[in-house]
Formats: sequence, C-alpha cells, structure tokens
Amino acid sequence: MTSQEKANSIALKLRALRTNLSRYFVNRQDIIDLLILSTVLQEPLLLVGEPGTAKSELIVTFCESLQLPKEDYFEYMLTKFTEPSEILGPIDIALLKKGRYVRRIEGRLPTAKIVFLDEIFKSNSAILNTLLTIINERKFYQDGQPERVKMNMLFAATNEIPESSDLNALKDRFILKVETKSVRHQHFKELLKKGVGNEVFKSQNQKPWMNSGVSLLDILELNNHLESRLQKMVERDLASRLFPEPLLLLFQRICMTLEKEEGVVLSDRKIIKLYKMMIAHAFIFHGGPVLKEDLHILRFVADRRSDMDRINERVSQFLQLDPS
Repeated sequence: MTSQEKANSIALKLRALRTNLSRYFVNRQDIIDLLILSTVLQEPLLLVGEPGTAKSELIVTFCESLQLPKEDYFEYMLTKFTEPSEILGPIDIALLKKGRYVRRIEGRLPTAKIVFLDEIFKSNSAILNTLLTIINERKFYQDGQPERVKMNMLFAATNEIPESSDLNALKDRFILKVETKSVRHQHFKELLKKGVGNEVFKSQNQKPWMNSGVSLLDILELNNHLESRLQKMVERDLASRLFPEPLLLLFQRICMTLEKEEGVVLSDRKIIKLYKMMIAHAFIFHGGPVLKEDLHILRFVADRRSDMDRINERVSQFLQLDPS
C-alpha cells in the first residue's frame, strides 16, 4: 500500500469515527470534527463552556475511541493549589539525597502521548510556566537538563477564559477555542434519549465507541503524510492545487475583517497554522482540495468567550453558512 493509499484509508476511518461518536452526543458535530482535526495536526484544542455541557465527556470519549494504553493518557483537573509534582511526578528522594533533582515521571504528563487538563486557567504561575515550556518546546527539566515529553496532543477545558494578561501566552497557544453550549432547549428529547443511553453504558461498564478501528499511530502516520504532501506542493509551487486561489483570497479577506472590525488577534504564526488546518480538514473529511465549507474553522478563532457568538456569526455570513 502506498503512502497516499494508506492516508486515504486512515481518512476514511476518521470519517467513520466522526459518525460513530456523533451517535452518543447531541449537536456536537463541529466539536468532534475539531477533536479529530486538532489531533491529526497535534495542535492544542480548548473547549469552553458551563459545567454540565459535556466538555470532559467529549474529550474522554474521543480519547477512549483511540484505544490508548493506560500509560499513553494523562488527565488532571488543575486548581490554584496544584503543585508541579502532581503533573510532572514527585521528586525522587533517594536521588535528592545524592544532590540530584530528578522526578519520577511514570504515569504523569511527561510520559503521556495525549494529555487532558481540565480547568487549565485555574493553575498557578509555577504550573503555567511549566505548561508553556511543554506546549512550545515539548520538553521539561530533569536535574537542570531538558528532556523531551512524549505528548502528541493537548486537550484543555475551562468554564471561562480569564481576561488576565498573565494568561495571554497560554491562551495564544490554543489556535482554536470552541464553546460547548447547552442543548437542552433546542434538543430536549434527543438529549434525554442519548443521555440516558450513555448512563446505561456507564452503569454496565460498556464503551461501544472504543470499536473505532483507528489508533493514535494511524493519526500520527496521517500527520506525516499531510506534512510531506504540503511541503512537496509548496516546493513545486503547486499549493493552489490544495488551496485554490479564490478561496485563499477569501481566507485573507475574512482574516483582515476579523482583525480590523472585530479585534481578533491573528499573528503570522496563527495564519500559517490555520492555512494548514484547512488543507488537512479538506483531506480528512472529503478527500479533496479546500472548499468553502473548510474555511468554517475560522469561526473558532475568538480569544474571549464573549466574542465567540459574534465571530461565529460573522464568519458564517462570509461563508453563507448556518452559524448554529
């Protein structure tokens, strides 16, 4: 099987996973798509919403569907009292007596391939600084020396996005931020049906979503293919075959409008990452070059929760999509 054929096969599996996960949630298709897309590109994803809107359940169910070994997944709820040892591992006392500052990292964040941090913005400055280094450079420090973490993907959740400037650097690392709204008013009966069904699964210790047929290894292989494909097309000046020029101009126009009229901060780094995300979105979900609907991920670039509805509506107007 060629690299292209294998990539196509994995994309088909991801589309099946998308359909399967939607059976257990109400009106969460956009979020499921972003969970898949962000994992393929290894871009941190932030879910924002009130308690009880399935933020954690969406992330955990998605991670379970990849059938990760226990040692490859790390989950923790942060508070202002959380200490680095809870995330990175406790200090090895025997080595400390010998003058070495080494953590016992087994079962902690440094050894996990997928990490989920709940209430990420409630952590203290020591945790925040550590997380920034991990997200930016994929490393932490052992005995004063940098060591690589195994993390491929970081998911985070929060009830609110604080306005504090101290958190700007961390917030900026989440290119996409998606809100999980309550669905009880618009989808009352469906919520009850699926909610009760999921409770039955839990009571019987059943996880039918785990039979997805797609693994993290598949996703990493797809990432390598997409990166290689894009690089080759750019080198040959053929990138327009992946992202047609008219849509590239529309992408530019939307970005300029969001910056000038809505105050959205889109750095050069973000623009490049969004460009790659749209190309990947097209390949994963319909297998071709970028279409107008692939630009819909721009609905999720707002940095403040109070701006999310407005940015969603503005981008949807550009793309002539239903913002719901």
